[in-house]
Amino acid sequence: MHTDLTPLLGRTLAEGKTKCIIEKKDDPSRVILLAKDDITAGDGAKHDVIPDKGRIATQTACNVFRLLKDSQIPVAFDAQGGPDWFIAPNCQMLPYEVVTRREAHGSFLKRAPHLAKGHLFSKLVVEFFLKTQDRRWHEHDLTCDDPYMIWNEAEATISLFHPALPFATQQPFLVLADSEVFSQPGESALFGEMSRRARQTFLVLEKAWQLEGRKLVDMKVEFGRDPAGQLLLADVIDNDSWRVLEDGAYIDKQIYRDGGELSDVVRSYQHVESITARFRLPRQRVILWAGSPTDDLGPLAEAVARLSEGLVPTIQIACSVHKEPVRGMLELARLTQEQPDCVIIACIGMSNGAGPTLSAATSVPVITIPAHYASFPDDVWSSLRTPSKVPVMTVLNPTNAALAALGILALHNPQLHACLRYSIEERGTNVVVLE
Repeated sequence: MHTDLTPLLGRTLAEGKTKCIIEKKDDPSRVILLAKDDITAGDGAKHDVIPDKGRIATQTACNVFRLLKDSQIPVAFDAQGGPDWFIAPNCQMLPYEVVTRREAHGSFLKRAPHLAKGHLFSKLVVEFFLKTQDRRWHEHDLTCDDPYMIWNEAEATISLFHPALPFATQQPFLVLADSEVFSQPGESALFGEMSRRARQTFLVLEKAWQLEGRKLVDMKVEFGRDPAGQLLLADVIDNDSWRVLEDGAYIDKQIYRDGGELSDVVRSYQHVESITARFRLPRQRVILWAGSPTDDLGPLAEAVARLSEGLVPTIQIACSVHKEPVRGMLELARLTQEQPDCVIIACIGMSNGAGPTLSAATSVPVITIPAHYASFPDDVWSSLRTPSKVPVMTVLNPTNAALAALGILALHNPQLHACLRYSIEERGTNVVVLE
């Protein structure tokens, strides 16, 4: 035990295969999550000790939680306290593993053997598994641990299935009244929220990994309630929690599950730690450009704020590049130098020439809106028929222009990607053709 940590430790609340949860001595509303150097697979059937794994796992988890916290996802994380421990709210954990999948890997292929490994889901798949131990749930004997579960709200039942057998050929091996599973007040109402937050979490991390040239294909998370009753994403998210591909190969715990050398496992975990240390949100904004102070940019600013859920700030400028070309170019240089990660939307009342002119003078994306297209439709040609090296984009609908600007920024913003992608997937569906 670390000598610097000992004075902080109260009673041990739980101890698992890879970590201990210890009450903070001076504040029982907080706990210390202390990572071990152990690594296991197959419900503990395979077990090794890897020196320094506890530190690597803690650093990876803290890197992830900082990004999620910055992305306004409620997480059970206060601060990292040491190399292999961090402080978190003392949560009453919910007995579920929530798995989110972008591709078919692992046990999903056993439940859906008609799908090829890596089958892509355009809409994230969310699954719930009941966390059990020693093949028991209260007084019930189970055929396996951590069964796949389906909650039937209308019938108030929870059906349990073997997670490694084809789902289409199974009947539930046990059907429980939901009152036998739900133990916390209002727990049934949390399922939709857990699913929503699991999707948001995945989308944030999906983009973070994409920006590093890797691919997140699935992950598991757990939830708990803090002392105030708030639902939080809790426990840890580290290299044991997901599958990540680099050039088509796993760089996560799957290496260990598949019998890889421990030296390869260590290198992979160190690699993931260094990558997640770069996870962060960018500083961005949208520049709204008017031709004169009488041009009303308010609706456009409102559209950016609404579509981005307030994540992306805007700045407004009124300058006619016809009447004041020098000031216009100076303002353009100042604004794009001040905040290079930006998009310009030009919405000009009397002329459409400003958008192309600005586009020719900057490497920042410029979107122009022919403000009076309905009254003067011929004016649109000045924005569509532009000379070479004038890559202005023309969008007639102001809301679509705002959405296009946000889509550009979301290419390298994990939080904004999650915001926009979530609404797209809400109206989407997965189509799977049976063989």
